[in-house]
Amino acid sequence: MMIPRVFPKMSTVRLAAASLLAFACASPFATRAADAEAPLLNPLFQDHAILQRDQPTRVWGDAKAGDRVTVTFAGKKVTAKADAKGHWETSLPASPAGGPYVLTAKTGGGHEQTISDVLVGDVWLCSGQSNMVLQVKRSLDARAEVQNASNDRIRMLTVDNVSSVTPLDSIPATDHWLKTTPENVPEFSAACYFFARELQKTVDVPMGLVVAAWGGSRIQPWMSAQALRKVGGYDAPLDLLELYAKDRTKAGEQLDAQWRAWWHSRPGVAASDEPWNPAHITQEGWQPAPLDKGAWQRWGKPELANFTGTVWYRTVVTLTAAQAAQAATLHLSTVNEADQTWVNGRWVGTTYGGDPRSYAIPSGVLHEGENPVAINVLNTYRDGGLYGDASQRALHLADGGTVSLADHWQYRAVPSSYGPPPSVPWQSTQGLSTIYNGMIAPLGDFTFRGALWYQGESNTSDPSHYQALLEALRSDFRARFGAQLPLLIVQLAGYGAAPTHPQESGTAGIREAQRLAADDDARSALAVTVDIGERTDIHPANKQELGRRLARAARHVIYGDTGLPPSGPVPASVQRDGDAVSVRFKDVTDALVVYGADHPVGFELCTAQEDSCRYADADVHGDTVTLHASLPAADIARVRYCWADSPVCTLYDRAGLPAGPFESPVTSHRSAQESRP
Repeated sequence: MMIPRVFPKMSTVRLAAASLLAFACASPFATRAADAEAPLLNPLFQDHAILQRDQPTRVWGDAKAGDRVTVTFAGKKVTAKADAKGHWETSLPASPAGGPYVLTAKTGGGHEQTISDVLVGDVWLCSGQSNMVLQVKRSLDARAEVQNASNDRIRMLTVDNVSSVTPLDSIPATDHWLKTTPENVPEFSAACYFFARELQKTVDVPMGLVVAAWGGSRIQPWMSAQALRKVGGYDAPLDLLELYAKDRTKAGEQLDAQWRAWWHSRPGVAASDEPWNPAHITQEGWQPAPLDKGAWQRWGKPELANFTGTVWYRTVVTLTAAQAAQAATLHLSTVNEADQTWVNGRWVGTTYGGDPRSYAIPSGVLHEGENPVAINVLNTYRDGGLYGDASQRALHLADGGTVSLADHWQYRAVPSSYGPPPSVPWQSTQGLSTIYNGMIAPLGDFTFRGALWYQGESNTSDPSHYQALLEALRSDFRARFGAQLPLLIVQLAGYGAAPTHPQESGTAGIREAQRLAADDDARSALAVTVDIGERTDIHPANKQELGRRLARAARHVIYGDTGLPPSGPVPASVQRDGDAVSVRFKDVTDALVVYGADHPVGFELCTAQEDSCRYADADVHGDTVTLHASLPAADIARVRYCWADSPVCTLYDRAGLPAGPFESPVTSHRSAQESRP
């Protein structure tokens, strides 16, 4: 089975095994006592910031240990005392929407910081992967959107992509609050911006947008270690992550052992089949690798043209005794997207992303003569492998000399049936808690009106666990930002070929998990977007309509507009009646309508078995769709609607909102009657 695709990486921060912990420790925003010249306020509080209205607002920063800090804002004054580490925190009384105001922090010793042009309104956290990252400049009608962008009351703070193995205290000081202007808006998150613009039509207050999103990210790195442990099944990799924070060498040794054990557990792998091991060098299955042609999909090899999975690369570097005795660093050109790299059978590092690699070679690994270099590259979404500037592939020696590794590479493709190798818990977008530590934890106790979550494409290989993860992420956000924090979930848009027959779909499974998670919580809502996707582009450009649907969901769930359904029609009951199955819908505006035909398409009737679904004929009667299929009525156990990567969905209501994809068990008419209160 082909390894499912994930989002392409909109941006990456390199996480070489030897660099990530150093970043966490060296960050200027790690816990510390500030000196007299350092800013008193946390970097979240900058010129043009927007603070949450009608709620007490936490404000914090760093000063000298023991200093008393006085904070003034909008005619109110509060004080705090810096602890032994220099950290201070206080809470401003609730303020109504308004401004601009000045926020001032001042110590008794005369150290003062002032930020100006601060508004009070509703503040939103916008998080997820690259469909949340996607900028206004890439949305529909981008030129007009940019030219006409002028709104001093919508402002955005975009958090830089930073990952860490331990929680950080602050975002980079280079992240700034920006006003909506033609100069700034091209780089704004389109989904977040169009949501705020639409919502402001009915909620006339300033809108502050904090965007913490990373293309290609799975949900697991956005969750704290505590949240993942509560979900279960992550203890061993989280223990490895904790070890990595303390001892990178030991953690690397354990990862190497896990990787080798995984390789030998693959069916058909012989005990002597160890491509990284110099003692087991063989020519069987190896071919010249034309790295000058780029990604392996471009080599002109039919078996690699659409291949996603893992491929081995290897070469040999020949050294003199003097060269081998020196400290050395292995440099590789672009690798997309995750590698495991060995030199002379010794594991030297791993990195996730599409950047060049750099790995220090431990003392004693190199020797005079031939030194084999082996790399296993995992790619899950086009342009895979080792390629790029050949001059970057070299062994750099301590005396300044270099030994080229530009040419003479071989490759060997790994059968897709082997599946993906073990993940690396300290990687950025594919790790555990790393993005939470680098981009969510630094937001501290900042006060938000709600959160928007647009993610899931990178988890389509394992939809069965996504609902539990999404619900745990929601609880995790609420533990940090407030127990009543609402969550607006964007359901995955359609992407890929249209179906010609019922089929299983990891994307459909994620959509169902998103639907169930939203349905399970009174302070969550779902924005259905399956109909505004693009079959050939995983990044649909129509973020304006997405913004309208998110704003509608917010009005219902957050602002109490109960007369406005949060989304389109949703199934209320599914029951068998004779040889037919009836699906009754609720949250229908005026009536159900069918686009482009007299009868809706996309409904399936299924038994309890996998691969048993059949397309069903459907008729609409009021708020109910009646289904018939070529299955014995007694065997029908499930109904599915629009269950595919890129389904054709034609059932709407008169508000122009689609009935979203779903799967539901079928009850008998009798049991349905008996189950009514």
